[in-house]
Amino acid sequence: MTVDLLLGLQWGDEGKGKIVDVLTSKYDIIARFQGGPNAGHTLEFDGIKHVLRTIPSGIFHKNSINIIGNGVVIDPVVFLKEIEGLEKFNMDIQSKLLISRKAHLILPTHRLLDAASETAKGKAKIGSTLKGIGPTYMDKTGRNGLRVGDIEMADFEEKYRSLANKHEEMIKFYDVSIQYNLPEMEREFFEAIEGLKKLTFIDSEEFLAKAQKEGKSILCEGAQGSLLDVDFGTYPFVTSSNTTAAGACTGLGIAPNKIKDVFGIFKAYTTRVGSGPFPTEEFGTDGDTMAKVGNEFGSVTGRARRCGWLDLVALKYAIQINGVTQLMMMKGDVLSGFETLKVCTAYNYKGETIKHLPFSIEEENVTPIYTEFKGWQADLTGMSTFDELPTELKEYIAFIEKEVEVPITIISVGPDRKQTITKA
Repeated sequence: MTVDLLLGLQWGDEGKGKIVDVLTSKYDIIARFQGGPNAGHTLEFDGIKHVLRTIPSGIFHKNSINIIGNGVVIDPVVFLKEIEGLEKFNMDIQSKLLISRKAHLILPTHRLLDAASETAKGKAKIGSTLKGIGPTYMDKTGRNGLRVGDIEMADFEEKYRSLANKHEEMIKFYDVSIQYNLPEMEREFFEAIEGLKKLTFIDSEEFLAKAQKEGKSILCEGAQGSLLDVDFGTYPFVTSSNTTAAGACTGLGIAPNKIKDVFGIFKAYTTRVGSGPFPTEEFGTDGDTMAKVGNEFGSVTGRARRCGWLDLVALKYAIQINGVTQLMMMKGDVLSGFETLKVCTAYNYKGETIKHLPFSIEEENVTPIYTEFKGWQADLTGMSTFDELPTELKEYIAFIEKEVEVPITIISVGPDRKQTITKA
């Protein structure tokens, strides 16, 4: 029996979907433990690009069971469209995809609340994707939410109406102008609920406990990244769930002592979507080059990602709070062609040099301290072994490993699943 975790260590968009897809053949079960449909996992193989929002990235492997855990919030409309997009691949969705009854539902009025709240913030907005995720988690912690299991109950529509009416009163409180047609949104919602009923609902914590006793191997898949964790991220510019290793335990009902390896995914540089502090952000040519070469646009939202150099202070922090045992470096190929590379190894924090992530990393408090490296010019995308990599990249990798004290075992050199190098 093996339970491993796979997590993003930056502000999301690290390439977790590709690595889950690469690793899936080793696991019987892939389980998503938190987040909502704003988190797009991109997989590319056989010349086709796939973007998954809620469904675990193991869905393309015929022998794996995929579970959406209790820590996930599900928008039935988005979810059914995602499933329809997979139908052409002749998958047995009914038996391969299982949904926790304890997962919460995103209602149409959750999306409206999200829009009203963000509009009311004006210039102080946090960069919400307006998918209704934050308000859904608020209802969850406020003990008002509707869950997948409620769909099976006779009073589901009554519960829905009660909560939706409450939301409408809250929308009025914000006193902002947002345009919407709620009856049309609700019609689409209840049609999607009927589609959802055709899928398999499970008591996921019991299912996973039984799987562990049977010796099944489980990979827990996170969404977003550790620096977006609601407790340990760059608050308030964070998501509404626990994106760190602890979130896998609460989001699936798996005990901490059952977890073996924690795989941490990071880019060879750093990106961030939306608002919030970003000490190593590059506003000049280097940042523009990373964005262009790395195609740094959100797979779901299409929003441009802010780009900058690798921040080892933040990376070490994420490794520490997650207990990472292996690292996987993505998009090494994007840095090909730079004459000089920079890595942030410390911060100047209010006049003091520090190597840990402080309470505030806002621009007025923090200035990055860089170490420079000679870049490499080689095209990595056709390379398949570690020995083929340029010396400068090997030195870059060795420096990171020494600083964070965790081995880098996988280097991604392109978007396709075949463009993945395993380092012994």
